[in-house]
Amino acid sequence: MKPETPAQTLDRKLHVLAAPFTASLSPVSLALAWADWAWHLAGSPGRQIELAGRAAELGVQTLSCALGQGSCELPAGATDDDPRFRAAEWAQWPFNLLRQGFRQQEQFWHEAASLPGMSPHHVQMARFFARQWLGMLTPANGLLTNPVVLKDALSSGGAHLLQGAQHWLQDLSGAHEPAPQGAFQVGRDVAVTPGQVVMRNHLVELLRYAPQTPQVHPEPVLIVPSWIMKYYILDLSPHNSMVRWLVGQGHTVYMLSWRNPGAEDAGLSMDDYLEQGVFEPLRWLGQHHRAGVHLAGYCLGGTLAAIAAAAATRGLGGALPSLASLTLFAAQTDFSEPGELGLFIDESQVGFLDSLTREQGYLSGEQMAGSFQFLHSRELVWTRRMREYLMGEREQPSDLMAWNADTTRLPARMHHQYLTALYLRNALAIGRYRVQGQPISLSDLRLPLFLVGTERDHISPWPSVYKLHHLCEADATFVLAAGGHNAGIVSEPGHAHRHYRIAHRAPGAAWVAAEAWPAQAELKEGSWWPAWQAWLQARSGKPHRARALPASKLGPAPGEYVLQA
Repeated sequence: MKPETPAQTLDRKLHVLAAPFTASLSPVSLALAWADWAWHLAGSPGRQIELAGRAAELGVQTLSCALGQGSCELPAGATDDDPRFRAAEWAQWPFNLLRQGFRQQEQFWHEAASLPGMSPHHVQMARFFARQWLGMLTPANGLLTNPVVLKDALSSGGAHLLQGAQHWLQDLSGAHEPAPQGAFQVGRDVAVTPGQVVMRNHLVELLRYAPQTPQVHPEPVLIVPSWIMKYYILDLSPHNSMVRWLVGQGHTVYMLSWRNPGAEDAGLSMDDYLEQGVFEPLRWLGQHHRAGVHLAGYCLGGTLAAIAAAAATRGLGGALPSLASLTLFAAQTDFSEPGELGLFIDESQVGFLDSLTREQGYLSGEQMAGSFQFLHSRELVWTRRMREYLMGEREQPSDLMAWNADTTRLPARMHHQYLTALYLRNALAIGRYRVQGQPISLSDLRLPLFLVGTERDHISPWPSVYKLHHLCEADATFVLAAGGHNAGIVSEPGHAHRHYRIAHRAPGAAWVAAEAWPAQAELKEGSWWPAWQAWLQARSGKPHRARALPASKLGPAPGEYVLQA
């Protein structure tokens, strides 16, 4: 990094002081969105009249509901995906009126946030933060306005309210430690699939898992998890571990475990993450396996895997083994429509985050958590607080919650590069992403692709994941799974209420738009994991006798890096 001038140092210090009060969001970015909306509204008297008429119309509908002269339900054919209002008690008066009024407010602000002349980014921000404000004011958050809470308070004789008050005092004083911190320990409860650390460099450990079948396929599977979180999202408890399940199907599985960087790693770049995190492990695999490698990646790890596969077609990365296939779990390669996470990424926001990372040398997990809580505020903030403070229910710990609380850090330079190159410039999708100074193109991909998107993904929206179809002509199988960014991927066989859609596109076949894809895809019940395993098996060689995995000088899985705080 270039040395700072005194003026730049002053600005950075100011940004660092402001960050705790803005959830690490740029106040300038937020102010620009508000100003864009306010000035366009002030200069559009016709739109003001139109919105006033719309508010009156929605108000009349709510009044009709109150007087029993109109329906208090959603229009025919509409669905309510808001879990706060699913209880049958919300259909009774006067709570149906409160629910109807709240829905009308949501509808009004969705329309009012969009004004002619506003930038699309500011429209999205205005709508998003209007939902955040309304989410705080919803009748579901009140004792006297939530029939479920009232019923619980009466049936418990107020005991649950008293318990909730105690929870509130504990949280206010900091006396309560969230249960997941200690309920699930890495190596004891999660990340327990037997294996060995077979390679280690400054950035990753390469874990190899012990075979669990008499025979294994010759092609190993290398999984690249996202560097934003610990790897064991894919090796949670034994019953829902993707790694354990895959090994049990006769595959030799390798997993990358990212080191948790510190201030001394501030200068690590995206090229460093690619070289040390993917290329070097691939070269190790090439020295120890004769067959090709099934490369797979999750979230940003999938993006990095796609970059590696495209770079390999240009001869970058050295003596790499051949790739038998590429699998991407909830991983974007085109960031032109990144979903709600893109709301927090613009030039002002990146500049603000650069101030924080330059001060520390990294972006901490706690600083990232603010943005993710905004994305899921309805579930992660308000619904949880309502149950804890009004109904006296502490959320029960789970392995997924424990993993989510096990945060990591991002080096300053790498963090700036991936936000700028991928989110702001969309360089990978337009053939301008550079590896070792040379541009690469996803259009060079010719190996078989297996892509997984999830229906309720706010981080990697499935239409964005699907866009790789448009960027290359490779043989591609796409799966759209039930669930969100995490639960849709951790979808083990036997998990209740799971389904997925799947369709195959042959090389050179006609382009199918994302909105038309679900109608022509096959709907199947259950987990998508067996479909992926069958796809891998069809692209793997004849199984051979498995060999016991000897002890490694580097130690057993889960290794050392995953334990770094």
